[in-house]
Order: sequence, then C-alpha cells, then structure tokens
Amino acid sequence: MNPRPLLLALAFLTRLPVRLHDTPEPEEYGAAVAMYPVVGLVLGLLLVMVAGLVNGMGGTPLVTAVVVVACWVGITGALHLDGLADTADAWLGGHGDRTRTLAIMKDPASGPMGVVALVLLVLLKVAAVASLLELSGWAWPLLMAPVLGRSACALLFLLLPYVRPGGLGAAAAATVSPDRVWGVVAAAVVLSVILAGLSTGTMMVIAAALLLWWAVRMMLIRLDGFTGDTAGATVEVVEAVVLLVACLMIAQA
Repeated sequence: MNPRPLLLALAFLTRLPVRLHDTPEPEEYGAAVAMYPVVGLVLGLLLVMVAGLVNGMGGTPLVTAVVVVACWVGITGALHLDGLADTADAWLGGHGDRTRTLAIMKDPASGPMGVVALVLLVLLKVAAVASLLELSGWAWPLLMAPVLGRSACALLFLLLPYVRPGGLGAAAAATVSPDRVWGVVAAAVVLSVILAGLSTGTMMVIAAALLLWWAVRMMLIRLDGFTGDTAGATVEVVEAVVLLVACLMIAQA
C-alpha cells in the first residue's frame, strides 16, 4: 500500500510532524481525499489517549474536556475552526450574494458572527466531552467524531463542485476517486456502529448524514459548490453534533 496519500492527508489536515520529500503529483491530492477519514481515526485515537491520561491523573471531567478540546485544536492547527469562522461571517455578510460571500471568505479577518460561531462550537465540544466522561462508553464517540467529520468532508468532493479554481482543493477535486472515497466512508460508518453500539452508532451516523445533506443544500443555494472554508465548517459542525447526539443516546440508555 502506498503511504503517500495518507501522509499527504496528515500533512494537510493536521500539524503532526509529517514530511514529504518531494512535491506531490496532482493525482496524489485526489487519493489523499479518501484518507481523510483515516486522518480522523488517527486524531480520535490521540484524543482518547489524552483523555485517558488526564483522567488518570485525577482531572475532573471539565478539566479533562478542556484539555482534550485544546489538543483537538492544536493538532489540527485550528484549520477547520478558521473555515467555520469565515463561513459564518460570509453567510451573514454575503446577504445571499455569491460573489460577496466568496469575497468575505477570503478575508483573513474574523467578524462578530465568526467569533460567536467559534465560541459556541468550542463550548459545545467541551460540554459534550465533559458529559461523555461521566457516562459509560464515552471513549467510542470521542474516537469516531473526527472520523465522521472528515468522512463528511471527503464526500463533499463527490457531491459538489469545487468553486475556487486556484484553491487548495482544486487538484484534489479534479483527481478524486469516488470508489475509494465511498469505500473508506462505508468502512467508517460500519466502524462507528460497531464501536459505539448499534443504537448510538446508528444515530451518530444519521446525524452526520443529515448535517451533510443540509450543508450540501445550503452550499448549492449560495455558492453552487463548496470551498475549503465551507468544508472546514462542515467538519466542525458534524463533529460537535455527533458528540451531542452520543451524549443524549448514552444518557438515555
């Protein structure tokens, strides 16, 4: 198995010390898209390890949750959070206009809506992780949330056109393999159901699928496609809602 697509995906989606010795070929960017859920699995494993370490040192659920989410942000370099902030600002400030929305997303500054979106998203993640720490089986949702978030991101490349010809995702969108992406996403779905349990895992997958459907619809209406920022926003929202659904399901069990 060629490890380069996974290494490229890790280099693109995380701040882990991954080095490629030469410039990737265009088709390698497309192959890396199918590895996005695998990157999510690597991230999930690291988060579970951090949670276990802090919890084992006597950390309270809230303290452990804050440390876990901080590591979550650090490992990803806040890449997807940046996309969430830009998307929130653009959706509010774009006033339904495609050109204006795209222009706002390119602006590196964050407006009030972007800041509010970031604060609410991080609070939701901290609250969800803290709640899971107090419930039986908390590790599996924490493991699978990054997987489902990046599965949704990978599917965007199959469901929508990439609207920035010179953007970072242009080469990936042009060379992505649908069969590989669908295969890895299907494996992620099965793994979620197996590890989180039939009822909880199924509801996590359904929540992720519904959010993806809604995101695709919104992007089609506003942009006729997706950008790197909207892909990042999709990852963050799917992760947070999957954790929330897991909390509700486990609490009722």
